Amino acid sequence: MSHLAENILSAACAMREGGMLSPKEFLHLGSRAAVDKTLSRLAQEGQLMRVSRGTYVTPCQGRFGARPPSTESVVRAIEASCGETVVPNGAAEANVLGLTTQVPTREVFFTSGPSRKLQLGNRFIELKHGNRWQLLLGKRPAGMAIRALYWLGPEAAPAALKQLRTRLSEPEWEAVRSTRAILPSWMAKVISESMAHG
Repeated sequence: MSHLAENILSAACAMREGGMLSPKEFLHLGSRAAVDKTLSRLAQEGQLMRVSRGTYVTPCQGRFGARPPSTESVVRAIEASCGETVVPNGAAEANVLGLTTQVPTREVFFTSGPSRKLQLGNRFIELKHGNRWQLLLGKRPAGMAIRALYWLGPEAAPAALKQLRTRLSEPEWEAVRSTRAILPSWMAKVISESMAHG
């Protein structure tokens, strides 16, 4: 094994699950072409997994052999290494909050960074650049509620808000109310009406 491959693998092994490697991190060890070629070869050999162009992760060893890292670990790694805010989309949040029994078939997240797709084995994760209001309250329940309401749409949102009123703590409910100024008009209206009624 080449010195370059050894260095790349030792860096990969030192990372937590979901940690990502890019060619730029290894340019002090060789030319860009050499680094790209080595990463590509390590992926072909199954020692690394290519998740998107120029991005690799280390497979995890499980009881049944190598598996891709979990979605959660990859999302955490993106937040830590790229400084992005990454949150689940409204369909996933509505399910977690008990507002729908539909289980999302696709893994879609909103991010403060660029839109992109990642492949983890046979799973695909889609990162969509989100609006400020979709990311504002992060992963806290109020943020989850806002993304769920948007996904449910104007017809279903009033009934969902009644359920949320009983499920959210007072501070989280206040946080939902406080974001009205930056929400889409129909959402601001539905939230204002729910306050008037209750």
